[in-house]
Amino acid sequence: MVAAALALPGVAPAQTGPGPALVGVRVLNYHDWQPGLDRIRVNSPALILQTPVGDRWGVETALTTDSVSGASPRYHSAVSGASRMHDRRRAGDLRITRYDERSSWSLGMAGSNENDFRSRALSAQGSWSTPDNNRTWTAGIGHRLDRIGSVNAPALDERRRTLELAAGVTQALSRRDLIQFGITHANGHGYYSDPYKLPDLRPDSRRQTSATVRWHHHLEGWDTTLRASYRLYGDSFGIRSHTATLEPVVALAPGVTLAPSVRLYSQGAASFYYNPVRAYSGVPTPPGYFDGPPVPLSADQRLSAFGALTIGLRLAVEFGDGWQADIRIERYEQRSAWHLRGQGSRGIDPFSASFVQWGLVRRF
Repeated sequence: MVAAALALPGVAPAQTGPGPALVGVRVLNYHDWQPGLDRIRVNSPALILQTPVGDRWGVETALTTDSVSGASPRYHSAVSGASRMHDRRRAGDLRITRYDERSSWSLGMAGSNENDFRSRALSAQGSWSTPDNNRTWTAGIGHRLDRIGSVNAPALDERRRTLELAAGVTQALSRRDLIQFGITHANGHGYYSDPYKLPDLRPDSRRQTSATVRWHHHLEGWDTTLRASYRLYGDSFGIRSHTATLEPVVALAPGVTLAPSVRLYSQGAASFYYNPVRAYSGVPTPPGYFDGPPVPLSADQRLSAFGALTIGLRLAVEFGDGWQADIRIERYEQRSAWHLRGQGSRGIDPFSASFVQWGLVRRF
């Protein structure tokens, strides 16, 4: 949530006022699966409100609830008969922003509740522009406190604290080109293990750093804007990842845009990740585990080495009188063999997911 609150603004000119009032509804449907296994389904409606307060202040808030059901792996790609689950998450955030002639300053708070997880966050962000508004600087700070439990172990009550910093700059190179560079760093301490994937013992701290470059180029003759980005990520778990995205936004008619997208992703495995070997006990423990288990260790496939491809399509339509609707469809495919350097981690089933998100907004 803090990451969202501190997200650098899109590659666009600096905003000098709170803008119009806005009310919107967004609905996300998510589904993932592996061969022979229908895994997780999520339905997530959200209500978004934005209103100016005078000429210099703006208030934004969002409320959402997620209904999650399905089968979550206990470890690696394996699921037991007891792994069926259902959960509901309720979350909300609030941000208050002060707008000056060439700067803005905001304070935000966010919260999320589940059966076995609770999170609270505070954030602050500022942005300021040069007199010609061709360059905008952004900086932010946030703090998040998480409380982790487990429905399988009611006595579990752990904490995790995270401090996040973000900074960036957006520069207009020409009337057709905008470029943005941003860097974020998070330093967390506390409980990082997964209580549902045993054995799973992770370090009690995690440092995460990412650097992102975005470039927007407008093709006037084609009435199209090319959006490209690259992100480099690394953390103290030993994970290194690369993400490249390309999204051309095509104006089909006045008020109608179509945006196909492709995203390539590759990550290396955490330093304590192991490729499981199934033991007689049925748990895919590493070699020598029963003689003296190494610590830390994890067989969570999210910490493995793999590559992924996401293909998407977004259609947005403005109806006039402040109404706008959009729909985005995405398909995600993950394979160990798609790892950028070599074959990736062994023994993991292919992973697939689909996203469908639609929204309706009215500006006043």
